Amino acid sequence: MRTLWGLLRACHPEPGLAVTAAATLLAIGVGHGPGGVVLVAATVLASQLAVGWINDWLDADRDRTVGRTDKPLATGAVSRRAVGVAGLVAAAATPVLGFASGWRAGLCATAALVSALLYNWPLKFTPISVVPYAVSFGALPAFVVLALPGAPNPPAWIVAAGSLLGAGAYFANVLPDLDDDARTGVRGLAHRIGPGASRAAAAVLLLATTVTLVFGPPGPPSWAGVGAVVLAAVVLPAAWYAGRVATARGARPVVLFRAVLVVALIDVILLVASGRVV
Repeated sequence: MRTLWGLLRACHPEPGLAVTAAATLLAIGVGHGPGGVVLVAATVLASQLAVGWINDWLDADRDRTVGRTDKPLATGAVSRRAVGVAGLVAAAATPVLGFASGWRAGLCATAALVSALLYNWPLKFTPISVVPYAVSFGALPAFVVLALPGAPNPPAWIVAAGSLLGAGAYFANVLPDLDDDARTGVRGLAHRIGPGASRAAAAVLLLATTVTLVFGPPGPPSWAGVGAVVLAAVVLPAAWYAGRVATARGARPVVLFRAVLVVALIDVILLVASGRVV
């Protein structure tokens, strides 16, 4: 039980569950049957587990160096071997599950996983560290559409929205760790432009995501969609300010990243409810 609890904490459960929930809702929205929804959810969950576990496996020494008590590998709550094996199993399962939905869906799911793993190493240390997030998140809705029987090509607007969301999630996700990363030699794009510009980039990119999801599909936007844009325009600056205050007080500014997850799920729910996914 101790190992299972450590593995759960090491898999980055908050973003993993949020991404899996979004993919599941999209699968319902594009018309998957129950079996297809389950297969999509299992594929995305496996990829999220793989990325989270392998990330913590790679970062174990760095997390110990900076005293990350929220990381089970850094505190010894779970062994590095257990996390590494779990990550490899989840990574191997992802393409198997993906190809069960068709060869195009399988290629898309595999490409998204490879892109995310390349972020873990070595791209998180480079100025193009945002690119894997944009690629993997853009591939997510494409995979959901391609997994349909007789799948159409994914609409460009939904892929663009996924990429914008991924880029925004990158800046929001890295923000709490900027100081720790600087001590251990990580110099990605967010580190190079600094916390202020990263907070602004995260807020602007997520607002652009919401606008794309509301105005991208054919036909006039719904009032609920317009309300989502207004909500994002209020929530994101508030989260940006809260993150700034947390940083000034020496706390980890996680509020903006959580705002990204919440607004993204609201966007997907409204999109599915409007029936304008594809």
